[in-house]
Amino acid sequence: MNPAYAGGYLIGSLAVFVFFIYVWWRIFAKAGYSGARSLWLIVPIANLIVILMFSFSEWPIQRELKQLRQMAGGRPGGQYPPQYPQPPQYQQPPQYQSPYQQPPQYPQPPQYPQQ
Repeated sequence: MNPAYAGGYLIGSLAVFVFFIYVWWRIFAKAGYSGARSLWLIVPIANLIVILMFSFSEWPIQRELKQLRQMAGGRPGGQYPPQYPQPPQYQQPPQYQSPYQQPPQYPQPPQYPQQ
């Protein structure tokens, strides 16, 4: 076997391996777990266990979202949690308000008595 070919294969394999670990590190971190948990994927039997736990357990980010939704009244757009102030109500500035708040008043025709 050519040593240059073996060296290139080794460097390429190492690059793919490092990329694999980086991608899984990011996935675990976005799910709310420690990114270091992705290192368990290197261990032959532990990798299956970690993937099963990852796919079937409730993620920390899901727990936090569920807790925040309960604090907000359980619906999107619910009340703010008590530690946050309520947002101010929007009022349109006077320079942008329509000059025609009500329809213009036209003169009414005279009312004649009916016989």
